[in-house]
Amino acid sequence: MTSEYGGTKAAGFSSKLVAELKTVGMMMLYFACWLIPLLVVKNLLLEEYDVPLTRLSAAVIGALVLSKVVLVLEHVSLGSLTENRPAWLDVFLRTLLYAAGVAVVLLVEKAFEGRHEHGGFWSSLASVYEHRDIHHVWINVICVSAALLSYNVFAVIRRYLGEGGLTELLLKPLPPSG
Repeated sequence: MTSEYGGTKAAGFSSKLVAELKTVGMMMLYFACWLIPLLVVKNLLLEEYDVPLTRLSAAVIGALVLSKVVLVLEHVSLGSLTENRPAWLDVFLRTLLYAAGVAVVLLVEKAFEGRHEHGGFWSSLASVYEHRDIHHVWINVICVSAALLSYNVFAVIRRYLGEGGLTELLLKPLPPSG
């Protein structure tokens, strides 16, 4: 065994770090493919009403945060709720759990933005449902939930096919139909 600052442990740490960065990067790319079109559509719709546009960086940062949160939540066991039950239940419960988290974060974000206007965070949180762009929050929750649903479906498929199995399957030519 070598020291903590050289040799085997350092190589092991750096390979784990590279693997983690690759995983987060790929997941961020996946969620960015959902969030950037959402941002573009919202900006096109809001342009008509002279509402300030959201920057592309918001979608990229959102994709990064969402990726890291999902990576952490993937390690949360749903225990007996999904044990020995159909895979769709795991997909449904995880999507519901993640979507609820997204809703909470977006509502807290709106409350934080309006804390000065409403005299504090808690009164701002109470008035968040009356905020003029609460509908944008719900649109974001719905669209991100669709991204989470498809991600969770792919996660189950990856689990059944094994590491690299989904990629291999998608790179194969389709079998003849009929």
